Amino acid sequence: MLSKQEAEKMARENILPFWQGMTDNDKGGFYGEADFYGVPDKNADKGCILNSRILWTFSAAYRLFKDNSYRACAAQAKDFLHSAFLDKKYGGLYWLVDSSGKALNTRKQFYNIAFAVYALSEHYLAFGDSSSLKLALELFRAMEEHGLDPKDGGYIEACERDWRGIKDFRLSDKDLNSPKSMNTNLHVLEAYTVLVNALENVNASSDIQPVTRADTHTNAAPDARAALYNLLRVTLDKIVNRNNNFELFFDMNWKSICADVSWGHDIEGSWLMYKAALVLGQKELIDEVKQTALKISESVLNNAFDHKNGGLLSGKSEKGIVHAKKEWWPQAEAVIGFYNAYELSGEQKYFDAADAVWTYILKHFADNAHGEWHNELNPDNSPDIKMPKAGFWKCPYHNARACFEIITRRSN
Repeated sequence: MLSKQEAEKMARENILPFWQGMTDNDKGGFYGEADFYGVPDKNADKGCILNSRILWTFSAAYRLFKDNSYRACAAQAKDFLHSAFLDKKYGGLYWLVDSSGKALNTRKQFYNIAFAVYALSEHYLAFGDSSSLKLALELFRAMEEHGLDPKDGGYIEACERDWRGIKDFRLSDKDLNSPKSMNTNLHVLEAYTVLVNALENVNASSDIQPVTRADTHTNAAPDARAALYNLLRVTLDKIVNRNNNFELFFDMNWKSICADVSWGHDIEGSWLMYKAALVLGQKELIDEVKQTALKISESVLNNAFDHKNGGLLSGKSEKGIVHAKKEWWPQAEAVIGFYNAYELSGEQKYFDAADAVWTYILKHFADNAHGEWHNELNPDNSPDIKMPKAGFWKCPYHNARACFEIITRRSN
């Protein structure tokens, strides 16, 4: 059953030890890929997104458990972010480096920069390292200067290294070449939520030293708060549609150019929007987001919960073709999203859904032999052995975060 104890066991015995074993003590940072059995490729290229997600994960883990081995992993990820990914000439972060830290792809993807803001803000909250918050603010200002659409709101996808316009906006080959996407804007929202929290609500523990005006150059909290509010309004007004799904790809004027559905992002966004509203603290906005989150959760429960084979269906094409395979990360987000809906509504059906997905994870996704979770499952619930256990997109952030959220939300 979904419990605080089960979530802690998953985090501390399955997920976190695997990633501790991915540390690259020869070349820095963490290995960029591991195969199905968890064997790392020591020469694999290293993506900034994976490094930032590792930084976030071990920073958040330290905040919860105060384990110094997690502090060491967070430090390793932060050091490599600064030494390998930070563009010292133009600012911002590179997309990809080789195994030794040499830049391979220098494009500026705002999704990527957002994850670093997210991770560095969490690192500051965990350790009181003012250099982390200073870099988070530098990246925040780069996003506001180069990524923000001042006319219609929200953030574009990408720029060239020197911030000039770019022709290919895509995060991956799976994405449409559109100037705006739900995915980037959702994760900017996520990042700014933690940044505002870091700037305004620093934990009073002895580990944390408040950042002064001299450290940050200006009082950035009101700017970050305004940016978060504006993006939450864009999400509510432009991205969530009348069917309580997220539209996925847009032109510059927020016209949707794709009718695909991503139930994983829907349920993830439901609780991330609510967390952002709580940080902003405006009662009317909180109430509005609460109702939206519950509508989205109900839609996902009715349309994406797989009563036959278990777990959460990932999504469907605009032609209505449901994705055959189940991915790891929507399962993690379903646990949090449904549990969040249970907390907001008190309706048992949402707890039952969160618990059922958790049970499905334990049975089919968690790899008790090699650690971590399988990447994808075939329609018969067998793991796809061709998929990596770790890689550019396969990381510890979704599943570790699901564990952390349950640990902090549940009393037992």
